[in-house]
Amino acid sequence: MNDQFKRMQPCPSSPNCVSSISDSGSHFIEPLVAVEDSQALIAAVKMNLEEDASFSIIESEPGYLRAEARTRLLGFVDDVEFQTRQDSSVVDMRSGSRVGYSDLGKNRRRLEALRKSLVKAELASR
Repeated sequence: MNDQFKRMQPCPSSPNCVSSISDSGSHFIEPLVAVEDSQALIAAVKMNLEEDASFSIIESEPGYLRAEARTRLLGFVDDVEFQTRQDSSVVDMRSGSRVGYSDLGKNRRRLEALRKSLVKAELASR
């Protein structure tokens, strides 16, 4: 595993996780790509998460962000991570359920909604 990815957790074999560093087709999600620089993009991600009551920031360091997302109905906790790639405009992302087998696509929808918001704000190109 690359040193740049040593902090992000891999997805388990169950279909309740997506990650831009996954080799598995069903788990893979495209990373975020910054319009300017990855540090500004990860700061914007943090601001977005702080404005959403379903997220709690757990760890925030330059180039890395970890949060917990609580589902509205049943209160399940999912782990969400973002990490900049060294010398790149790319921000890798991961969202995975802590419990259960299937998430019915919730983790993918969560990250795609965030991507859509960041693209609309012209902070991410995809």
